[in-house]
Amino acid sequence: MTELSAIEEALRAFRKVVVVGLSPDPSRPSHQIFRYLVEAGYEVVGVNPTVKGGMVAGRRCYAALEDVPQPLEIVDVFRRSEEVPPIAEAAVRAGAKVLWLQDGVTSPDAESRARDAGLLVVSDRCILRDHARLIGSRPR
Repeated sequence: MTELSAIEEALRAFRKVVVVGLSPDPSRPSHQIFRYLVEAGYEVVGVNPTVKGGMVAGRRCYAALEDVPQPLEIVDVFRRSEEVPPIAEAAVRAGAKVLWLQDGVTSPDAESRARDAGLLVVSDRCILRDHARLIGSRPR
C-alpha cells in the first residue's frame, strides 16, 4: 500500500480527530484546520492546556491528550518537533490509530516508536491539504 493510499484509507475509516496544540485564535492554522475537519464531518476535539473555559469554536478542548476520552483515532499534532516524543507516547498508550504530524513537524525517534506500536505515522504533511485532495467534499 502506498503512503497516499494508506492516508486516504485512514481519513475515510477514522472519524475522531484530536488536534494537539489547538489555538483558540481563528487566524492560526491549527484553528482553521480544526474548523475544516468539523465541517468535513469529523468528531474533533482539541488539546491545549492554556484554553480558558475548555471550549474552542463550540467544541471541547482538553488540557492534555491523556484527558481525552478514548478511543482515540487520529492524533493531529501542531507542536514543535522537540515536543512530539511525549505526545507520541501518550498516543500509543491511548491506543490511537494514527499519529499525524503537521507541516514542518518531524521526530524520527517518536515516529519509529509509534510505527513499532502499530500506528500509521504521517509526518510533515497537512491533514487539510491531504483530505481536500484525496477526499474533498465527496460523501463518506
